[in-house]
Amino acid sequence: MYKDNHLPNITKPPVAEKQPQLLELHGDRRMDNYFWLRDLDNPQVPAYLEAENNYTAAMMAHTKQLQTNLYNEMLARIKETDLSVPYRQDDYYYYIRTEEGKDYPIYCRKQGNLEAPEEVLLDENELAQGHEFFSLGVFDISPNHQILAYSVDTIGAEQYTLFFLDLTTNKLLTETIPDTYFSMAWANDNKTIFYTKIDDANRPYQLFRHTLGTAVDEDVLIYEELDEIYHLYVDKTRSQAYILMLLRSSITTEVHYLDANNPEDNWQLIHPRTTGLEYEVDHHSDYFYIVTNDEATNFKLMKTLVSCPNKENWQTVIPHQENVLLSGVSLFANYLVIYERKGGLETARVRNFSTGEESNITFPEPTYEFYEGNNPEFNTNILRFHYTSFITPQSVFDYNMETNQRELKKETEVLGGYDRTHYQSEWLMATAEDGTKIPISIVYKQGIKKDSTNPLLLTGYGAYGASYPATFSSNRLTLLDRGVVFAIAHIRGGEEMGRQWYEDGKFLQKKNTFTDFIACAEYLIKEKWTASDRLVITGGSAGGLLMGAVVNLRPELFKAVVAHVPFVDVVTTILDTSLPLSAMEWEEWGNPNDPMYYDYMKSYSPYDNVEDKDYPEMLITAGLNDSRVKYWEPAKWTAKLRELKTDNNILLLKTNMGAGHSGASGRYESLRELAFEYAFILDRLGFSE
Repeated sequence: MYKDNHLPNITKPPVAEKQPQLLELHGDRRMDNYFWLRDLDNPQVPAYLEAENNYTAAMMAHTKQLQTNLYNEMLARIKETDLSVPYRQDDYYYYIRTEEGKDYPIYCRKQGNLEAPEEVLLDENELAQGHEFFSLGVFDISPNHQILAYSVDTIGAEQYTLFFLDLTTNKLLTETIPDTYFSMAWANDNKTIFYTKIDDANRPYQLFRHTLGTAVDEDVLIYEELDEIYHLYVDKTRSQAYILMLLRSSITTEVHYLDANNPEDNWQLIHPRTTGLEYEVDHHSDYFYIVTNDEATNFKLMKTLVSCPNKENWQTVIPHQENVLLSGVSLFANYLVIYERKGGLETARVRNFSTGEESNITFPEPTYEFYEGNNPEFNTNILRFHYTSFITPQSVFDYNMETNQRELKKETEVLGGYDRTHYQSEWLMATAEDGTKIPISIVYKQGIKKDSTNPLLLTGYGAYGASYPATFSSNRLTLLDRGVVFAIAHIRGGEEMGRQWYEDGKFLQKKNTFTDFIACAEYLIKEKWTASDRLVITGGSAGGLLMGAVVNLRPELFKAVVAHVPFVDVVTTILDTSLPLSAMEWEEWGNPNDPMYYDYMKSYSPYDNVEDKDYPEMLITAGLNDSRVKYWEPAKWTAKLRELKTDNNILLLKTNMGAGHSGASGRYESLRELAFEYAFILDRLGFSE
């Protein structure tokens, strides 16, 4: 199936055999020479992936010492034995700690006060023993704090098995539930749980009710979602009064609710699904509070009596604002926390329910990330939130909503003498080809000159309305300290500049995402931040699609590319509804069964548009067990690039044969993967150590 060079010193890449597969739709014929790589039961497929891995190792062998240096340097900045800030829930303080030499966190609690003896609830290191991969899914403690429900995935396919641990005896209950998803909820009786199960395409589609101590095959099926574009989730309001069943597609929501004190009651519908109508629900007193886009592109806040929740009864609390995105709200007994995005940056304001008075939570840096932390208590005046920026390490604050004072509880320690005054961040604006201003977050070490000589690493995502945050990374200091500038292109398809920013980067406007990124690269070159022969770009998943699209459009603009688990075979993947997420993707990219969308998607699909021309130097990664972007997409893309590209630039495919979409699960192995990536980047840029 492929030609492999088995010489000790591998100098030639494996060449995948071409086995033409005709794909035909709407009268259009596509020939896919590498379709056969989908068949993992064919022994030649894993053999090809291993051959690519061997070639990658050979081509990177000269960077072994550099990789070791980078790994040791990054590890030296991490406080390996550390403790999270405890959060209070009823009479317990819960926290997570890590220990030097151990890959995974340990979950603990103390009762009454922080001086009490520690109780270890769950040690991921023990659970991970014997597994190449480990991921914890749900971690949810019963209302009386006596039973821990947790789920694990040991292959990276996001298929979780649910367990129940009796915290009074530290023994597992007999029942285990396989094939569950990320969400579950406890009823207030401490014995009834609601959980979701997945179908063959990894879609959460069923909601079950389970009673502890009973056989799993007796669990009651509450709901089954047959429409393949909808995913099913279950949640509980902070007030602990209601359990919510959320049915969600990319653009439409339907929510049902249940009295958490009466888990066998009938579920009630808030509002039936209406295409394009999204809403989120929380509870306070006699009301449901609802964030919705109903005639509100940037969303608005409504409320309605629990006794009559239908949409015709919704009353406006916060009206729609043209230039402010309402990201969400958080409800406490006496306070309403309102999260918004203005001018690309996150802000919050706190409203006192009794007085209507408001206070603002703001930050001084030009670009940053801010989000709510663990706040399980409803009756509290303390709001915990997290703050970070390119320059400020991850920080945990407790904000007193009564006095409007914030207290820094912890800033993540960076070992080795980190001095934030040595670094500078900025918020820049590039101009897209249609005149739209595109924000860029940028960080660099003080003292660099804008003379076109700086190496620069540019990243982006631009899909699903996901905003790309400017966060701190102690690992990134490894690049900054070597003079590499780092930048994020906040391109359309994200939601940085409001909901319309997202709408303008999806469906038949998807190409805005790619041309925005190119415009950002051109701006950085024009302003002499860097030059094409010093510019490296990186992106993962849908950001990997971005990488594939821009190198097809403007390969000469970039020195090198790192594409993580790239979604590159757009048309073929989204046509195959047996694959996870494919049908749901119709509301993001379009349904290729429609000729209009088919033609548009085919015109930018990276795999379908590889040509016989020069490409940059490239590192492509994949996860064999990836359930979101199947391993064969990066593998096929690599094979086709090898076939058609006309340059002698290096092209590497590195497949993690024991992990999924997120790569290695252990923190040390993840750091080694990053050291490998950084070594590739620095080596391509001409750094030597």
